[in-house]
Amino acid sequence: MSQEKGGEATRGLEYMWAAEPPETERLWGEHVGLDHVAAAERGYEGCGPAERLLWERLSVFEGAFGREAVREVCASGSLPAGEIQAVLDRLAPLALLPVDDLFDGEDGLPRYWMPHPMRAVGARRLTARGDRWAVLLHHRRWCVKVARRAADWWQRGRQLDARDLALRELPDLAAAMDPTTAPLSPSAEAETSVEIAVALWFLWVSCGRIAEGRSRLRHALSLHAGPPSARALWLAAFLELESGRPEDADPLLAQAWVAAVRDGDEHCLSLLAHLRGSTALYQGRTRAAAAEFREALALMEEHPEFGPSRQACWVGLALSLCRSDPEGAQEALDEADTDRESRRAWVGRDLYAEAWAYHVRAELGAWDGDRGRAAEHARRALREHLRLGSAVGAACAAELLAQIRAMEGQHDAAAHLLGAVDLLRTSVFDSSYRPSEYCVATRARGEEALGALLADPELRSAYEEGARRGLFALSCEV
Repeated sequence: MSQEKGGEATRGLEYMWAAEPPETERLWGEHVGLDHVAAAERGYEGCGPAERLLWERLSVFEGAFGREAVREVCASGSLPAGEIQAVLDRLAPLALLPVDDLFDGEDGLPRYWMPHPMRAVGARRLTARGDRWAVLLHHRRWCVKVARRAADWWQRGRQLDARDLALRELPDLAAAMDPTTAPLSPSAEAETSVEIAVALWFLWVSCGRIAEGRSRLRHALSLHAGPPSARALWLAAFLELESGRPEDADPLLAQAWVAAVRDGDEHCLSLLAHLRGSTALYQGRTRAAAAEFREALALMEEHPEFGPSRQACWVGLALSLCRSDPEGAQEALDEADTDRESRRAWVGRDLYAEAWAYHVRAELGAWDGDRGRAAEHARRALREHLRLGSAVGAACAAELLAQIRAMEGQHDAAAHLLGAVDLLRTSVFDSSYRPSEYCVATRARGEEALGALLADPELRSAYEEGARRGLFALSCEV
């Protein structure tokens, strides 16, 4: 490439961000200036054959990407994997922007993003070359690997890393979860889409993206030609429950059980027992919930490779017992701690289960009359759920903390929390959402402790202030 052409491409890239162009076209949901696209075309023409080929293939990425992804998606006979690094280094200053989206503990390798004008040029040339469908298939296979890696990290205790990896790669994973974007027929690629959605179960259930997970899984399953897997049906039922629709979860649970027996998926039988326990707890049938969690523990292996952990089952059992059998709940928590220590030696911590364990300890502290200890555990539960992103867990913990504060006479703090909870639920869930009976009982106790004071103008003002400030700010104060 000549210096003149390289300088022209660089100047074109710099000019793209200088001013709003008079004429635009819509690319990937954003308006892009036609002169920006023209500058990208000139930059493309100034590249050598290898750089052009890589430019075209990088256009299939929806978000940022690293070197490993480039090798896996873009390598071919005409662009060998061993040469991609050098080609990428030459292309990056001309067509890519560096991105700093590494999370803690990740190797500090460079990552890039292709601006929309460059991507448009690459996509059009890739289609004209006739290679688009082959590269898209490579991209979808890479997305499967990313989803599996994130799921494995979650099971092995790297839960924050698993969440961060899944969120960072979500633009590409989302495209792969849509069978209609596949180069083959939607039904032919629906299985891949379902596999990715199921692998990311933790992102939907534990990290607060319930509505998104439900929508993506339902869409992929609607285009799936064969019978869905037991785990896909389990997740579909779980997401209906977490969306506040236990009546829609029941038939999916029955279908998942049939599929698990059909496929010989013994682990899924333990997942279904756990989900039946969660459903019963949601409906306020605590005795039935405890029985189901015990069955899940009897069926589940020591270190499950997918889904909720044994520690989560023990905590679910404790949650079922904490208001009727506090001693039994404490015993279940002790078993959860034992399971946690065993798990930590092998795979690390289950942060989601630990957040709910703090919630149970808060309930037990309130039962014992130790409100200070109860409030501290409730606050820790709130913070852990917020750290993971679980709106369901954070709302439940905040309402418990509000109940404790109201019983202590800290009415302003209680009103702050209730206002923030109502804002959270309204922003995350639709109007049909119904909290679990467990949460409804907690909320009723808090409002009962406040009594008619909620009609007081000052408390109403505190409630509105809590809604404005939100749970993240309040979790450090109340």
